[in-house]
Amino acid sequence: MNFQVLNRYFKFTNRQQTGIFLFFTIIIILQLIYFFSDFSKYEKISAEEKQWLSIQNEIDAQKKNELENNHKVYKFNPNYISDYKGYKLGMSIQEIDRLLAFRKQNKYVNSAEEFQNVTQISDSLLNVLSPLFKFPDWAQNKNEFKKERKEYVPKVFEKKERIILTDINQASQEDLIKIYGIGEALSTRILKQKETLGGFVSMEQLTDVWGLSPEVIIELNNHFKAVLPSNFKKIPINDASLKELSQFPYFKYALAKQIVTYRSMNGNFNNIEDLSKIKGFPVEKAKIISLYLEF
Repeated sequence: MNFQVLNRYFKFTNRQQTGIFLFFTIIIILQLIYFFSDFSKYEKISAEEKQWLSIQNEIDAQKKNELENNHKVYKFNPNYISDYKGYKLGMSIQEIDRLLAFRKQNKYVNSAEEFQNVTQISDSLLNVLSPLFKFPDWAQNKNEFKKERKEYVPKVFEKKERIILTDINQASQEDLIKIYGIGEALSTRILKQKETLGGFVSMEQLTDVWGLSPEVIIELNNHFKAVLPSNFKKIPINDASLKELSQFPYFKYALAKQIVTYRSMNGNFNNIEDLSKIKGFPVEKAKIISLYLEF
C-alpha cells in the first residue's frame, strides 16, 4: 500500500493543526457539559401550569383521604340495621327478617346476646359484629338507671302565702316601716309626697321619692297598690286659673303660664297629647299627669 499518497491528505500546516485541535477540544467540552449538567432546573413553568399542579396535589390528597375513610368502620346501634347493611355485614335474609319483625313490635335489643337470641346468628358472626355494636348509655347501665329512678324523691314546694295588696294612700307610717329597707325617714318622705300630690295615682310615682332604691320599690309594689280616693278631685285643665295650675306639683309657674297663654290663643285642650305640645312639658310623666287632669 502506498502511504505516501495518503500522507498528502493528512498533511496539515501548523495553523490547520491548531484549528483542528481547538475544534476537538470544544466538542469534548460540550459533551462533558451535556453529560454532567442538570438542565431540568432551567425549565420554565408557566403560571397556569403551577395552578394545575397545585389543584392536582389537592385532588391527590382528597383521594388519599377517601381511600383511608373507606377502610374505617364506625360503631352503630344494631336495632336500626337496614336490609342492605345487614347483607353487607354477612347476615342472611332470614336473620334480618327476624330482627325487623322484632322491631315492628316496638321492642329493642339492648345487648349482643339479645341480638343473637332474636336474629339467631352464629357465634362466629356474632364475634365479628359485636365489637361494632353501640347501645345507649341507659341500656348499658340498666340497674343503675332503675336504682336512680327508685331513689328519686319529688321535691315538695311550700305554698307561698298570698299577699293581699293594700292601698298605698291608706297606708300609715307603721305599715310602711314593715317593708324591708324602709325606716322612719323614708316612710316620712313617702307620706309627705302623698300629701303634696293629693294622693298617689300610680305606684310609678314612688320613683320620685328620694332615697328609695329599686329593690325597696319592688317590695312596695309587692305589698301595695295605688287606688284613687273617692273624694279625689281632678284639675279642670281648660278652666283652671294660673294660680291653680302653678300649685300643681308637676307644673312650674313658667309652664302654667304657657298653658294659660296657649289655651287662650288656641282654645281648649282635648287630651294629654294636645297639652304635651307645649314647650317644657314633662312628656315622660304625661301618663301620670293625665290622671290628675280633667279635659
